[in-house]
Amino acid sequence: MELKGEWALILGASSGFGGATAKYLAEHGVNIIGVHLDRRATLPQAREVIKYIRSRECKSVFFNKNAADDRARKEILDKVEEILKKEGKYIKIILHSLAFGSLRYFVSDKEDVIDKKSMDMTLEVMGNSLLWWVQDLFKRKLIGKGTKIYAMTSAGGRRVWHYYGPVSAAKALLESIVRQLALELAPYGITVNALQAGVTDTPSLRKIPNYEKMLKHTKSINPSKRLTTPSDIAKAIYVLSQPGTEWITGNVIRVDGGEDLTG
Repeated sequence: MELKGEWALILGASSGFGGATAKYLAEHGVNIIGVHLDRRATLPQAREVIKYIRSRECKSVFFNKNAADDRARKEILDKVEEILKKEGKYIKIILHSLAFGSLRYFVSDKEDVIDKKSMDMTLEVMGNSLLWWVQDLFKRKLIGKGTKIYAMTSAGGRRVWHYYGPVSAAKALLESIVRQLALELAPYGITVNALQAGVTDTPSLRKIPNYEKMLKHTKSINPSKRLTTPSDIAKAIYVLSQPGTEWITGNVIRVDGGEDLTG
């Protein structure tokens, strides 16, 4: 229970990996700062996560804002800094789990292809935004010795399939940022790792055309004959955040039940 009473910041906290991680950490006494972007139709998801966190007698501070927007980030961190300074604490766990990007071909004579605006947006949200958050958290001294930073990646960072090009590029960018941050933050006792989840049935995956074939194929090749779940990721984050893991940094850690071995 070494993490009890500490704070975690989750970017993309209302569903998928972020929602599951928020709940699991709360089960172990971790307070949650959540950033999510939900409209009326999906807002109940965020409310359910908040309710669960509070049912575990943990604190929850959630912001329904665009995590990739500079002004929103400042507003959120102003409030977070105020809360944490009063408690004399800083953030011990950060999860970057933003899954909003464009799914289009790079070239095609039959379908719309990616344009510069959409490509830039995908790279910014799913890649660069991690850097801007870490820069600002560091400047404000809201992270420090023992902080663990995680970013969600996928095998798509080095593999290809139709429509996934922009997101694949963003994942490759994200992994590069993780490596560089790990190098530069190591002297401060802060670790940075990417978690490569196996194929998981999340709302973002269901936006990929023909995702059903991907799910079926994955079940057939995974050694355990099942998909990765958000809970698998949440449990890994909790274990990797325990004391004694400070020498694990700069990696892409597969959390996929061995799926990538056979894929």
